[in-house]
Amino acid sequence: MRADISAPHHVPATRRAAGAALAALGGVCLAVQGRVNGQLGHLLDDGVFAALISFGVGLVPLVVAVAALPAARRGVTRLVKSIRSGRLRWWECLGGMCGGFVVAAQGITVAMLGVAVFTVAVVSGNVASSLLVDRAGIGPAGPQPVTVPRAAGAVLAVLAVLVAVSDRLGHPSGLWLAVLPALAGIGLAWQVAVNGLVRREADNVIVPTLVNFLAGAAVLLVAFAVDLAVRGAPAAPPGQWWLYLGGPLGIGAVLTAVTAVRFVGVLVLGLASVAGQLIGAVLLDLIVPAPGSALTVAGVTGAAITMVAVGVAAIRR
Repeated sequence: MRADISAPHHVPATRRAAGAALAALGGVCLAVQGRVNGQLGHLLDDGVFAALISFGVGLVPLVVAVAALPAARRGVTRLVKSIRSGRLRWWECLGGMCGGFVVAAQGITVAMLGVAVFTVAVVSGNVASSLLVDRAGIGPAGPQPVTVPRAAGAVLAVLAVLVAVSDRLGHPSGLWLAVLPALAGIGLAWQVAVNGLVRREADNVIVPTLVNFLAGAAVLLVAFAVDLAVRGAPAAPPGQWWLYLGGPLGIGAVLTAVTAVRFVGVLVLGLASVAGQLIGAVLLDLIVPAPGSALTVAGVTGAAITMVAVGVAAIRR
C-alpha cells in the first residue's frame, strides 16, 4: 500500500472541493468527446476505428509536448528511474489499457444493450471498484475506509444514472452482455489510481497522459485488427475538422483526473466525473441536440442526484 502527504484527509477542504470541480470538468470533456466520437463512428460506420483515430490525434500533441518541454522530458527520466528501482511497477503504467477496453466493449455491446444499459453497467462497476481501490490504497491518496457516506454516495451515483437513462432503458436483449461493460467500469477505477501513481513518480501531468494514451492506443489497435478482419475496411474519414477533437478532449479528461485524484481519491473523482458527464450531456442536449435526442426531466434529475452523491461521498467521518 502507498500513501503520501497528499492523502485526502490531509488536504484542506478548499483543495478537495477544487479537486472535485476539476474532476467534474473532466467529465464534461468526456461527454463532449462521446458526442464527437459517436458522430465520427456513425459516419465511418465503425466505432472502434473512430476511437483509434481519437487516440491517434491525441497522441500527436502529447509526443510533441514531451519532446519540446524540458520539464516533461525530466518527468520521463524520473518515471524510467522509478520503474527501474521498483518504486513503480511496470504494469502500473498500463492504466490506459482499461480506457481502450471501455471503447472496445462499447463497440461490441452497445448495439445489443443500448447506450443506457451500457452506461449503467459501466458506472455501477466503476463506483463499486472505486470503493475497493480506495480501501486498498492503490492510488496516490493512500488507503481510505469504506465509510457510510462513501458507500451511500456510491449507491446514489448508480441511482442517479438509472434515473437519467430511465426513459431509454426499454427492453434490451442480451442483458448478459452487461458483464463486459461492468468489467470495463471496474477497470476504470484501477486506471485512475495507477495513472495517479505515474503522475506522482513523474512529477508531471503530461507524462502520465502520454503513457495513458499509448496503452489505450495499443488495445484499440488490437481491437481494430479484429474488427477489420471481421467487418472489413471502414468508410473514408469525413472532412469536418470538429469530428477530430475527441483526442484533445480526452487529453483534458486525463489531465484533470491525474491532477485531482491525489486530492479527492478514486471514489469521489469517479462520482464527480459522472456528475460532469451528466451535466455535459444535459448542456449538449440543450445547446446542440443531436438527432433523436432531447433535454429530459430524467436527465436533469439524474445530474442533480449525482451532484448530491458527490457531496455525500466527500463527507469525512
